Amino acid sequence: MNRVSTAYLASYVLSLLGNSIAGVVLPLLVLQTTGSVLATGTVAVASAVPAAVAGLVMGVVIDRINRRTASVLTDVISALSIAALPLVDATVGLGLGWFVLFAVVGSFGDVPGLTAREAMIPGVVRAGRMGAERLLGLREALGAVVMLIGPAIGATLIAAFDGVTVLWVTAATSAAAALVTLLIPRTAGAIPPGAGRQRVVLRDGWRTLAGSPFLRTTTLLSAGLVVVLAGFQALVLPVYFTLEQRPEMLGLVLSALAAGLLLGGGTYAAAGGRGRRRTWFVTGMLITIGGFGAMATLAHPWLVLGAAALVGLGNGLFGSLMGVLMVERIPDAMRGRIMGLQNSILTLAPALGMGGAALLVDGSGARTGAIVLAAVWLVTGVVAIGVRALRDLEPRPAAEPELVR
Repeated sequence: MNRVSTAYLASYVLSLLGNSIAGVVLPLLVLQTTGSVLATGTVAVASAVPAAVAGLVMGVVIDRINRRTASVLTDVISALSIAALPLVDATVGLGLGWFVLFAVVGSFGDVPGLTAREAMIPGVVRAGRMGAERLLGLREALGAVVMLIGPAIGATLIAAFDGVTVLWVTAATSAAAALVTLLIPRTAGAIPPGAGRQRVVLRDGWRTLAGSPFLRTTTLLSAGLVVVLAGFQALVLPVYFTLEQRPEMLGLVLSALAAGLLLGGGTYAAAGGRGRRRTWFVTGMLITIGGFGAMATLAHPWLVLGAAALVGLGNGLFGSLMGVLMVERIPDAMRGRIMGLQNSILTLAPALGMGGAALLVDGSGARTGAIVLAAVWLVTGVVAIGVRALRDLEPRPAAEPELVR
């Protein structure tokens, strides 16, 4: 692994780690500051909705400027929006309005940052001389490691320091991600020749995604997975473990999911270049279908734990492959707009899963909610395996584009 690939993966880990710690610290800080659960929910909505909108708008920008530059800028925005909170607390004092304001500002660093980093992958593959299968598999595996340790680091920091003080750590990780990204050659983020001078409009991304059976299908597949996972994690499993008087098991289930992702991503990184891609895809899909099916039984806490590991394993396998296919099949000149649209959809998808699960659990109980969610994924998985757009997944030869520096 050379410097380019190492820098890319390191910046990804640092950015994700900062978000993971903030995900633990910020809700607790809002609750401690305002004393209101409603205020905590307000800040969450204030960050999610603008993040989706920012992802759409910034996708156009990412297709007009160097993707490395866009990635650095979004990480700087994330760092500044977090660092502003302890500064405000030290001067005028924090209130709900400040949390909402900087949640909105920070939203221009979250989804756009993810999009910029993903749009840069083809250039990193070329400059880093590492196959897309290995790079994406390693990224999935490292993301799983962050899922395992990030919340624990956040909880440890909260226990050791004041909540506002911990925000400096989060801001520092985002700033470090921006600095590490600068180690990637600027050519790796270059846009195709003439793209910056062409008329770049958002609707072209919509048209391309809607007009491509492959992109349309994979976007719906990813959104379906997020909806089902959100329903289980946010509603079904917390209710189930509460009724079982084993609330501590929820954290273990999330760890099992991350461990499965680590194994799946690591396996694909090591062996994804061998064998037919269709086999990897079908294997991953069948494992997730079996995992969600076992989870839906809610037969025993330890069975749910094992099922979560299966879901993570299957997702690590086919999720890594989906990343490789996005690199190969999204037109480079439209990568920012299409990926921005996809990431915006995935940002809003959890709300659909949580809302639907809430209605099911409240009306019919946790087991009914689990069965319906598993059935949704079963139908999604069967359709994905059978649909024509996902039958031919083998590499397609493409000319190497010249780069605009």
